[in-house]
Amino acid sequence: MKVGLWAVAACSLFAAAPASAQGVKIGILNDQSGVYADYGGKWSVEAAKMAVEDFGGSVLGHPVEVISADHQNKPDLATSIARRWYEVENVDMITELTTSSVALAIHDLSKQMKKIDIVVGAATSRLTGDACQPYGFHWAYDTHALAVGTGGALVETGGDTWFFMTADYAFGYALEKDTGDLVKAKGGKVLGAVRIPLNSSDFSSFLLQAQSSKAKIIGLANAGLDTTNSIKQAAEFGIVKGGQKLAGLLLTLAEVHGLGLEAAQGLVLTEAYYWDRDDKSRDLANRFFKRTGRMPSMIHAGTYSATLQYLKAVKAAGTKDTEAVAAKLKELPVDDLFNKGKVLANGRYVHDLYLFEVKKPSESKKPWDYYKQLAVVPGDKAFPTAAESGCPLTK
Repeated sequence: MKVGLWAVAACSLFAAAPASAQGVKIGILNDQSGVYADYGGKWSVEAAKMAVEDFGGSVLGHPVEVISADHQNKPDLATSIARRWYEVENVDMITELTTSSVALAIHDLSKQMKKIDIVVGAATSRLTGDACQPYGFHWAYDTHALAVGTGGALVETGGDTWFFMTADYAFGYALEKDTGDLVKAKGGKVLGAVRIPLNSSDFSSFLLQAQSSKAKIIGLANAGLDTTNSIKQAAEFGIVKGGQKLAGLLLTLAEVHGLGLEAAQGLVLTEAYYWDRDDKSRDLANRFFKRTGRMPSMIHAGTYSATLQYLKAVKAAGTKDTEAVAAKLKELPVDDLFNKGKVLANGRYVHDLYLFEVKKPSESKKPWDYYKQLAVVPGDKAFPTAAESGCPLTK
């Protein structure tokens, strides 16, 4: 009798297993406890869940599940988690992937295992350049687009000498290079740079080097708490009062909110989404606010979009087979509450970005009313073509 019961239970277990494999499982892998916890963090998980709900909760007759993990900005930990997700937990797609060193590692693993990843939170343009791969996509922005937006605008208004304060890993190097190349192409000069360890607390020696360079623009090639701490400590040194400008090359609504308008006013930045830009962005933002108590940045809105577009691609392909879904991701136009555009052969989602200036406290009329739009950066200007990107897939 006991054997019979065990056999029935075992049969039930094995019968249930394929259903789990048939369902779609999406993994949000990002920093949830460190320097980028506000930048993406648990808020990106909520954004992905919103996308699943808006899609209807299922695809091809099977449920969609969202799981998440904190990679702590460690590529080896991230790779271990992703490998387990792919091999053991039947995860079909991994997205968000804040931190460029992590994103590059998962990009490589996904290629090996023929799984799709859609990078949102990491910036390096290498993801769709020399490090591109058939199943890898890059969604919200990249270092090239930020250089064109913020860097280009500042050079054109007279900021023709630069000094970079650069995060000492792949993202910082890429942002410094892309912005520096653009500055020089427009006739400006790069007077120097300093490399700064991730999650530093004291920026004084680095700021003194930047100050003594006499550069008109100090480019902050960092992100998250490193950027906000740089800006706060720069104020203590009187850098802006002394006539130099700070350029937050990767600054989002989350960091502006953390700084407050008194400290952030006048900063020029580029984002692919702003919650109060139009009716579509407000729709996403207001629902996101009800869930989280905060307005989304382009990282959160981008995660929503990446998740939604992946599900649309699965539906269009009629299967969750990686090759078929990757082909649909490159074929289908993108038009949602984040932005609209197209995906190139190298996996780069091309869309407009927007150049903003942070308002003065007196200009802000309501909570989270932080930006005034200066310009639209067209997608075909912000991102290189697939042929120009250096991606081996396009040659």
